Amino acid sequence: MAETLLQVEGLRKEFGGLVAVGGVDFLVPERSIVSLIGPNGAGKTTFFNMLTGVYKPTGGQIVFDGHDVTGKPPHAITERGIGRTFQNIRLFHNMTALENTLVGMHSRLRAGILRSVLQTPGQRREEREAEERAHELLEFSGLRGRDDEVSRTATSAGSRSPGRSPPSRSSCSSTNRRPG
Repeated sequence: MAETLLQVEGLRKEFGGLVAVGGVDFLVPERSIVSLIGPNGAGKTTFFNMLTGVYKPTGGQIVFDGHDVTGKPPHAITERGIGRTFQNIRLFHNMTALENTLVGMHSRLRAGILRSVLQTPGQRREEREAEERAHELLEFSGLRGRDDEVSRTATSAGSRSPGRSPPSRSSCSSTNRRPG
């Protein structure tokens, strides 16, 4: 059995007297894809807002990659490797799929402005590693061979029928990688 990457126990969020999320347990094994599905108003977005630090839970615990992130601010959770995506994906339309993926990885890069301007060996290595990881993520997402395709010519989720809304969903992702 795979190690646990994310474990949520008894997660709860109350707004005044309203219970938006009541005692949710959720487990994500490492190297897996899981879904959280429910009707509008079921608390999916509130759940993800707690996972990413936008809301502090009223109760329960969130453990990501062995670290308790319950109630931590968004920047601290992002540094651990949890990122948020939204249903209405906003791409930079004049950039390629690879470039858009690299933009999403910026918060995990450490070189900073000065080393980027000076193009130090460490910065160049970090950039190469980020590009390799971006290629892996594009392949994982089924976009192999479309790395250099400009986003305005691609669709994010394939074709949709005119006038038909996508199903309600929220998602959270991790580009966290354990060594070895």
